[in-house]
Amino acid sequence: MDKNMLADLESLPEEDKVRMSTMIEQLQLRDSLRMYNALVERCFTDCVDTFQRKSLTKQEETCVRRCAEKFLKHSMRVGMRFAELNQGAATMD
Repeated sequence: MDKNMLADLESLPEEDKVRMSTMIEQLQLRDSLRMYNALVERCFTDCVDTFQRKSLTKQEETCVRRCAEKFLKHSMRVGMRFAELNQGAATMD
C-alpha cells in the first residue's frame, strides 16, 4: 500500500475503519481457504491411488507430505517475490 492510500485510510471515520478491517479479514480468510482447498485437491489427486484401505499407505502418506511441503514453500516464495515487487513499485512513486 502506498503512503497516499494509508493516509486516506487514516482519515476515515472509525466506523469505516472497522468496516474496512472486517472486509480485509474476510478476504484474507477466503484466500487462505482457497489455498488450503487447492493444496488438498492437488495433493490428493497426485498421491492417492486406491481406496482399498481406510487409511493412507506409507507411500501415499509420504507423497502427501512432500506435496504439501512443496506447495507451501512455493506459496511462501511467490508471496515474498510479490512483496519484493510491490516494495520496488512503492519506492518508485
